Amino acid sequence: MLEALKALSVFFTENSLRTRRNLRGDIERRSLVINEEFARIFKDVKEELESVHEDVQAMSTCCEEMTNRLKAVKEQTQDLIVKTNKLQGENHRLEVRAQVAQAFLAKFQLSNEEMATLRGARDAPITEDFFKALSRVKHIHEDVKILLRTNQQTAGLEIMEQMAVLQETSYEQLYRWAQNECRGLTQETCDISPVLTQAMEALQDRPVLYKYTLDEFGTARRCAVVRGFIDALTRGGPGGTPRPIEMHSHDPMRYVGDMLAWLHQATASEKEHLEALLKQVTLQGVEENMQEVVGHITEGVCRPLKVRIEQVIVAEPGAVLLYKLSNLLKFYHHTISSIIGTSVASLLITIEEMHILSKKMFFNSLSLHASKLMDKVELPPADLGPTASLTQTLSLLREVLASHDSSVVPLDARQADFAQVLSCILDPLLQLCTVSASNLGTADMASYMVNSLYVMKTTLALFEFTDKRLEMLEFQIEAHLDTLINEQASYVLTRAGLSYIYSCVQQHSTEQGPLSLLPSMDSSSVKAAMVQFDRYLSSPDTLVMPQLNFLLSAAIKEQIFRQSTELVCRAYGEVYTALTSPANGYKDPENLVPRSPQQVQTLLS
Repeated sequence: MLEALKALSVFFTENSLRTRRNLRGDIERRSLVINEEFARIFKDVKEELESVHEDVQAMSTCCEEMTNRLKAVKEQTQDLIVKTNKLQGENHRLEVRAQVAQAFLAKFQLSNEEMATLRGARDAPITEDFFKALSRVKHIHEDVKILLRTNQQTAGLEIMEQMAVLQETSYEQLYRWAQNECRGLTQETCDISPVLTQAMEALQDRPVLYKYTLDEFGTARRCAVVRGFIDALTRGGPGGTPRPIEMHSHDPMRYVGDMLAWLHQATASEKEHLEALLKQVTLQGVEENMQEVVGHITEGVCRPLKVRIEQVIVAEPGAVLLYKLSNLLKFYHHTISSIIGTSVASLLITIEEMHILSKKMFFNSLSLHASKLMDKVELPPADLGPTASLTQTLSLLREVLASHDSSVVPLDARQADFAQVLSCILDPLLQLCTVSASNLGTADMASYMVNSLYVMKTTLALFEFTDKRLEMLEFQIEAHLDTLINEQASYVLTRAGLSYIYSCVQQHSTEQGPLSLLPSMDSSSVKAAMVQFDRYLSSPDTLVMPQLNFLLSAAIKEQIFRQSTELVCRAYGEVYTALTSPANGYKDPENLVPRSPQQVQTLLS
C-alpha cells in the first residue's frame, strides 16, 4: 500500500477535483506508456537472443565439423603414436645406458686434462695437479679390481694394464724431476719446497726410486756441507763475520770447539732439512733413513776434521789442555749422537777416535810426568813441608779436576774418568813421598808425610767423586799421626824426667822384688824426677817437638798435642800406682808423688 502511494506521488502532484476525476484515466495512460516501453525494450532483447542463437548454432556446426575431422585424423595417426611411444621408451633406455657409460668412464678413466698433466714434457715442472692426477690413477687401479670380480674381467684387465703403465711412467717422470730438484740443493741454505715434500710422499710407493732420491739428496747436501765447512775454516762468514776458524788455530780449545760447534749446527740443520723433506712419508723406518742420510751427509767433513784435531793433539799442548779437549770431544760426541742417533755414523766414529786419542795422550802425559818425578826424587825441605815437585803436581791435578768439574760430559762418564785420573797422579805422588822420606828420622818422616798427605787431602776435598781417595788419605794421615803422638809423648816424658821411671815400671815384675831396690829408682832419684815433672806441669806448652812446629794444619797439631798429653797422663797414672803401692817399698809415697793422676790431668787439660 505504501509502495503504491509512493509510486502515485510521482505523477499526482496536485490534489483537486479535476485531477481526482481524471486520476483513473491518468493511471491507465501511464500504464499504457509503461507497457509500450516494456514491449520496445523486450523486442531489443528478443533480437539479441536471436543473434546469440544464430552464433551458437554456427559454433555447434563448427564443432561437429572439427570433431569429425579429429576422428579422421586420429584414425590416420594411430600408427604414428604407437611408433612415437616406442621410440620414447627406446630413447629413455639409451639415456640410462649413456649415463652408466659416462659414470663408468668418470670412475675408470682419466680426463683429457689429467692425461695431459701426466704425459707432459720430460722437463715440465711438477705441480699440484700432477699429484691429483697420480692419486686418481692409483684409485682407479685399486677400484678396477672390483670389475675383476664381475663379468667385466676383460675391461677390468685392460683398464688395470693401462693404469699400471701410466703409473710407472708417472713415477718415472716424478723421480727424474725430484732427482733434478735434489741436485740443485747444493747451497748452504736449503729450502725444501712443498712440491718436493709431496714428491717424496708419492715416491714412497716405489721404494727403489724413493731410496735413489734420498741418496741424491744426501750427495748434494754432502757437497754443500763439505764446502761450507772448508769456507768456515778458511774464509769465515759473509763479509768476514765470523772470522775464519783457522785464525784461532793458536788456541786449541777455541779452534777445536769452533769446528765441533759448526758441525753440530750443520748436523742439526741437515736433520731439520730431512725432516721437512720426509714429513709426509709414512713408511716404517723413516727415522733410520734420516739417520743414515745424515751420516752420509756429514761423512765428507770427517777427513779435514780428523787431520786438524790430530795436529792439535799430537802437538802435545799439555796435560790440562789435552784433558779439556778430551771432555770437549766427549760432549760433542754425546750431543751430535742425539741428533744423528745411535747408528754407526762416520762423524761420530771420527769424534770418538779423536776423544780416545786425546785421552790416551793425556794419560801418557800424566805417566810421563810421574816417571820424571820418580827419576829424580826430590829430598824433603828443611821445614818438612811438601816438595816443589809435589806442589807442582798437585797444581796440575787441581787444574785437571777443575776442568773436569766444569765439563758438560754426562755424570757417569765423568765419574769413571775421575777415578782413572786420581790413580794416575796420586799413586805416583804417594810413592814419591815415601821414597823421599825414606832417609829421615821417625818424627821427621811422620811430619813430612802428614804435611804431604794433608796438602793432597785439601786439594781433593774441593772436588766431587773423591770420597774414597779422601778416606784412604785420612787413614794414612792417622797412621802417621799415631807415630807423632807417640813421639811427642816420649819427648815429653824424657824431658820431664819420667821416661826412665816409666820404663822401669813397665818392665818390672814381682820376681825382681820391690821397685825401690832397682838402680836409680830410690826415693831421692824419684823425688828429683818428680820435681822436674812439676816444672813441666807449670808450663806444658814449652815441651813440644820441633817437628810439630812444621805441621801445616793447626788442627792436626792440636790433635797431636791433646792425644800425646793423654798418653803422658796415662803414663803418670801407671807410675803413681806403682810408687804408691806398698809392695814397692817406698816410704811416705804421698810426699814422693804429691799429685794424683786426676790433678795432673786437670793441670794438663
